[in-house]
Amino acid sequence: MNKKNKAKLNKEDELEKNNSDIINSENENLEQNSTVANDTDADNEKQNELEENLRDEIEQLRDEKLRLLADMENLRKRSDRDRMDSIRYGNINFARDILSLGDNLSRALDAIPKDAEKTETITNLINGLRMVQREFTSILKKHGIKKIEALNQRFDHNFHQAMMEIESEEVEEGIVIQEIQSGYNMHDRLLRPSMVGVAKKPNKDEKKK
Repeated sequence: MNKKNKAKLNKEDELEKNNSDIINSENENLEQNSTVANDTDADNEKQNELEENLRDEIEQLRDEKLRLLADMENLRKRSDRDRMDSIRYGNINFARDILSLGDNLSRALDAIPKDAEKTETITNLINGLRMVQREFTSILKKHGIKKIEALNQRFDHNFHQAMMEIESEEVEEGIVIQEIQSGYNMHDRLLRPSMVGVAKKPNKDEKKK
């Protein structure tokens, strides 16, 4: 082999080596790019997972905030209602006790004979009692205490307490025809029921006897 051919072969070997180095370098670059791409995908997946977790936590905190606000509003309303009830009904036991004073006053007036007003002294005494009764009723109304209408009303267990049944042909069954003791409401609460006698139809068998 002459020098010219030998130089040519050396040059070809060198070119082949350079090509091989280039190919290897490109392969390494591809592998590096692939690794970087995989790392980027993994980072993106972690980022998405983190964002989703944060959204869930924010939504949970928002729900807890709304529940807390609702609980606070309910507590405020309940406190306001309790405060109003305390103002309106704080003296309800005293009101029940004082009703007996009105009962005794009514009994005293009912017990006076119709022909008792023969002297000026007795007349003035009776008028004085009636004036006290009117003032007593006025004070009750001032504090939200009102008498329950009972006579000639249909019996209502929410406001009336039946003490007896009274046979009657003239009055419809279930109608209150006698008031034994007056009942009262305090605002929208029952202070005490009216004690009443209620009409019922006469027993036909007893009527025949």
